[in-house]
Amino acid sequence: MTKLALAAALALAAAPAAAQDLYATFDTSMGKIGVKLLPGEAPKAVKNFVELAEGKKEWTDPKTGQKVKTPLYDGTLFHRVIPGFMIQGGDPLTQGAQPGTTSTSQGRPFGTGSPGYKFEDELPKPPAKTFEKPCVLAMANSGADTNGSQFFITEGYGGTVSQLEPRTCVDAKGGVCGYTRFGQGVCGCDLVGQIARAGNSKVKINKVVISKTPPTCR
Repeated sequence: MTKLALAAALALAAAPAAAQDLYATFDTSMGKIGVKLLPGEAPKAVKNFVELAEGKKEWTDPKTGQKVKTPLYDGTLFHRVIPGFMIQGGDPLTQGAQPGTTSTSQGRPFGTGSPGYKFEDELPKPPAKTFEKPCVLAMANSGADTNGSQFFITEGYGGTVSQLEPRTCVDAKGGVCGYTRFGQGVCGCDLVGQIARAGNSKVKINKVVISKTPPTCR
């Protein structure tokens, strides 16, 4: 082997492996929505979502107070939907609930549940725009750095969802408030509007499937 060929081989061996694409498929009672995850943009949010979806991360069941390590999203509802804006899910309080119900049997409203922990936002500095396309997957929160398990998928985009974009604030660790984008829809995005128009808690997430190959939503 020549010196040039040897140098090229060594350089190739030393080069980091290319990151493999990662996808999530929301298998719902109305059909499938496929999303490409964005670990390069929001690694903590993607890791949290994937591990909760696959049952690899411990979380606290808000209905029982018990720590569990089971797939969180399976059997949950899109508990809050706004036509033209977004559909929100991921509340463990809704797991196993009948479609159409909006609170637990004890009267706790859906949307108030969490996995028992919070983690910080991953946001670019303003004036960056992260919701310029429809079908964005992002973390729902109740203020700066309060991410848990809840998420939303947008129907609106651009000026119709400007309130979602990163903004300067003093409450956040990084000085920026907003909603962490961690995925972009690749198929089945027409379902977002249909789910939004079905109403709160009417559509169930049967299962969230994580894969390294692009999903099909037929």
